[in-house]
Amino acid sequence: MTADWVGAPSFGGWGYLEGWRRFGISAMPSQQTPKRKIKVLIADHEAVFRLGLKKLFGVEDDLRVVAQAQDAAQSVVLAKEFRPDVVFVQADIARPNPGDLFAEIARAAADTKIVVTASQLSEEESLKYVEGGASGVILKTADPAQFVKCTRRVMQGEVWLGKREVAHMAKRLGDVQAQQVRPRDTLTSREKTIISYLMQGWRNREIARHLSITEQTVKNHLRTVYDKLGVSDRLELVLYAIHQRLELPPTGAPPRPPAKQPASNVDLEPHGARHS
Repeated sequence: MTADWVGAPSFGGWGYLEGWRRFGISAMPSQQTPKRKIKVLIADHEAVFRLGLKKLFGVEDDLRVVAQAQDAAQSVVLAKEFRPDVVFVQADIARPNPGDLFAEIARAAADTKIVVTASQLSEEESLKYVEGGASGVILKTADPAQFVKCTRRVMQGEVWLGKREVAHMAKRLGDVQAQQVRPRDTLTSREKTIISYLMQGWRNREIARHLSITEQTVKNHLRTVYDKLGVSDRLELVLYAIHQRLELPPTGAPPRPPAKQPASNVDLEPHGARHS
């Protein structure tokens, strides 16, 4: 038996196949596991847009449109039936309560990614959709290739937004971090007062007497302060106050212990002495 191509080994019968194996060549094409396709559901009022997006995804090996919906109710029903990986939801369908619709779709098909589509959206609206649970926002006027890229990116756990929206979100996150409450800002005026006395070396008993509260109340306040500031004892609290430069109310000098009363003349006379 002669090989069909130049330079190939010549074997007969099963020996022919065995000869190919010796050269590391498979006589039959290997059966590779087909790549799992990303299932897509399109929810949009416009049939033309749904058809166009379906054709766009149809030419991709890893994307497949499994269902199309015309309204919110239908999108939830189809999401439960087909369990899509990604749902493209028109903004008009998601309004007025997009968070509610997103939650319903999530209950119908867990781990589904939601991408909002719209002809026009402000930066603020786009961010609200993402904060409401969407994995991305894309304009219908975007280049077709962007829809394909968007689908793959959100499946990888990324958030799809335009450059302006990303910049706006970064600024917003920065503002939120700047506004985060510091532990020191949670201290009450009474707690600051007790810390101030503590910094002057006052004891719990002296603080309690000065503030007309019980010593146990002072201890309770200190325990709360320890928890808020993440310290474990009085020394760490003092060091924290110094390091953080806590603004504390002024205090006077610590109270002096009561002076001992001088003994009376009678007490000073020796026992048994008589007055003249």
